[in-house]
Amino acid sequence: MAGTKLNIGLALLLLFLGCQPTVNFKPADPPEVGEGDIVILDMNRWREVTARDSIGVVRLWETMHLAATLQGIVNRDEPRLYIKYITANNINVDDFWWDKCVGEGKWLDGRKVVTMYDPVKVLDVFKDKVEGLVVYDPKIASTSNVASTVAGADNLVAVRYDPRPGSIYTRLVYERDYPIKVWLVNEDGTSKFHTKLEPYRWAVDNYLKTGKCSGETAAYYIDQYWMTAPGNAGMNHHQLTNHDYFVAKKGFFFDLSPWDDEPASDAPTEGNGDRAMFQSIFSEIYRLNGGTKFCHVGGFAPWAHKYSNNSRVVYKSKHEAAQTEWETVKLLSAYNAYKDADAASLGAMANASFWQHYPLKSEYPQKWVTREELKARGLLTSSGKVPTGKKFVLFYVGDYDAAAWIYQQLPMLWEDSARGSVPMMWSINPSLDRRAPMVMDYIRSTATDADYFAAGDNGAGYLNPGMLEEPRPVSGLPSGVAAWAAHNKAYFQRWGLSVTGFVIDGNGPGMSVEGMKSYATFSPNGIGPQKLPNGGNAMLVDGMPVLRCSGASVGEERIEDAGIKAVSMLSQHPEFPFYWIRTILKSPTWHKGVKEYIEAQNSNYIVLDGPSYFELLRCYLEE
Repeated sequence: MAGTKLNIGLALLLLFLGCQPTVNFKPADPPEVGEGDIVILDMNRWREVTARDSIGVVRLWETMHLAATLQGIVNRDEPRLYIKYITANNINVDDFWWDKCVGEGKWLDGRKVVTMYDPVKVLDVFKDKVEGLVVYDPKIASTSNVASTVAGADNLVAVRYDPRPGSIYTRLVYERDYPIKVWLVNEDGTSKFHTKLEPYRWAVDNYLKTGKCSGETAAYYIDQYWMTAPGNAGMNHHQLTNHDYFVAKKGFFFDLSPWDDEPASDAPTEGNGDRAMFQSIFSEIYRLNGGTKFCHVGGFAPWAHKYSNNSRVVYKSKHEAAQTEWETVKLLSAYNAYKDADAASLGAMANASFWQHYPLKSEYPQKWVTREELKARGLLTSSGKVPTGKKFVLFYVGDYDAAAWIYQQLPMLWEDSARGSVPMMWSINPSLDRRAPMVMDYIRSTATDADYFAAGDNGAGYLNPGMLEEPRPVSGLPSGVAAWAAHNKAYFQRWGLSVTGFVIDGNGPGMSVEGMKSYATFSPNGIGPQKLPNGGNAMLVDGMPVLRCSGASVGEERIEDAGIKAVSMLSQHPEFPFYWIRTILKSPTWHKGVKEYIEAQNSNYIVLDGPSYFELLRCYLEE
């Protein structure tokens, strides 16, 4: 096989460029890495690549793709390879979380660490764990995602076909003679596939239908189309660093439009078959899971590059980004799949395959409030009634439905000096413990009495629960309601949860009362759907308070502006004494200022903690 790779034309090209092929080149010996030692791959210098550097963008892509697929394989069974690359808010977040776990008595105490800078040399260190290469086509963008699928299933690293000097392909194939086990491009560089969807059909037939991929994970990340406009959502939003976990879990990678009323904007001349392919993939995933398990899908519709009417998209969709998000979730929900929503432009995360091995406690309990305590605080009358004339306010602190978001943002927000001085209901999806268990453990271990935790949208995973009820739109499958309740119970038990915050119904139907009863089995102290069957503001279902939440948020940066908007929202339903304010990535300092502004406007406005708010709501609805 090696002899066929170096044809006469390539040899002449390399000679013309003054760079002769070095097929027999023997690389320098890798550093001494013992069994169980951790290799840190420092990739911080790659942050220097700019969107205007076309060659640098290609090298960035292929280097990160190699590193991520290698990392997923190496870390599948134990934590051995750690990458340093992601920054946010002037913090190197890979360093931040690493530092929380090293030192005396901590998880990584005593582990020897070797630092390296070149993923090719790291591959040399771990070559015994890798079977070879899967090579993909730079001209057919979707082959890059198929390469990540193949990498995880066959223990291969993904390499972009590029025979030019200095490329990853040249270094691995010509200089080191790593074997190519799967070709997603012809060996002479011509295309093996000719449309966006052909590679996916091939992957479904060879990896899903055969069971080589897991049905329990899938990955919705942008393919190499990213290189056409790398500045649209930040230079780390190639999201290749997110691939490692899903490679480790043998997940299926895809990047498809959910719409069937227009061609996909990355393939505008190829018709509108993306949605049918989307459904084909998840029909097979549902079959693999037997209807009893839910598929964890990392990623998000790449709206900054395609499938939306965003101003930077070259071929625009007629749909807004939020509508594309909701349609995607609707489709996933129809096949018992939920999203771990790594959305732009905070969607980059590294090292989840490493962190998956972080040891969690069996349970993280939380205390609920009693009615006697509410009476003692003057929030209930002596006869157990909710006092009239008051307006009770809750901060729904979100949106934490993505492992990448808590990985990037909590180093800044959680360390805010005002945390603990204002009641905040941190609404963090418990399924994020799959990829960011160390974040979840850290915040629960350092929480104050003012920090209360609820499940973010929409429980243990972001899906539309109304799409689980029969007759099920889109898929026509049997009910998934009981399976969803069972899926949630384990997460709610571990994390001491009893409230589900913002339940996004999106483009799907709202839950029926029967659907809400299933939530009462694992979230008995409250839920907040967008849609209620009676069209009202609130109801009681099997003793569980249900409060309709519109999804409108208060996001003004200036505290006074935010306070003015919040007070205006509070006045919209003067007869109803309960209101919550949804915030997105706002600091405790900001919440404290808004609380003080609200309460200064009217002494009958009271900002409450989560348990007090929902227990008072229950009392009110019982009346």
